[in-house]
This record gives sequence, structure tokens and C-alpha cells, in this order.
Amino acid sequence: MKELLTTLLEILGLAYWLEITTEQPKCIYYFGPFSSREEAIACQAGYLEDLAAEGAENIRVNLQRCSNPSELTIFDEIESRTSLKKNLVPALGFNH
Repeated sequence: MKELLTTLLEILGLAYWLEITTEQPKCIYYFGPFSSREEAIACQAGYLEDLAAEGAENIRVNLQRCSNPSELTIFDEIESRTSLKKNLVPALGFNH
């Protein structure tokens, strides 16, 4: 039932996605979809731990409601991220 709800929210562009940006390496990662803000926040620690263990630096997290991102990992394209955000609605931002 939860998967059905998440799928419906994703189709409507209302699912939550974690957008995690790192400066070293210069990447944008998308993790999701999540059916609720609380679920996304509960899962973010694991993603942050993995990235830190891989040596990522200056990690920033934004929680957003949006449809499925076209790419889940984007390398060396942080400057072009504004073009990716045309269908994103900010929900909550974090810095780590």
C-alpha cells in the first residue's frame, strides 16, 4: 500500500526527494522517492554517511517535492542545476 501511495505522489510531482550536493567531488545526487517528509529525513543519515565515507566534502542537503529527476547522479554540472529545478518545489533545506 505504501508503494502505491509513493508511486501516486511521484506521478503527481508531490513525492519527496533528497537532493544532496557535494563540492568534492562536484556532484548532485537525488535519493527518493519518499511518501513523506519524515521518511526522507529518517533516511538521509545513511546517504550522508555513505558519501562522507567515500570522501565527499561540503555536503548540502535539500528536501524537495518534485517528479522523478531525469538523472539520479549528476557529475560536474552544479552550475547547470537551475535548469534541473524547473519542476521542483523546495520543502526543506539542510547543510552538513
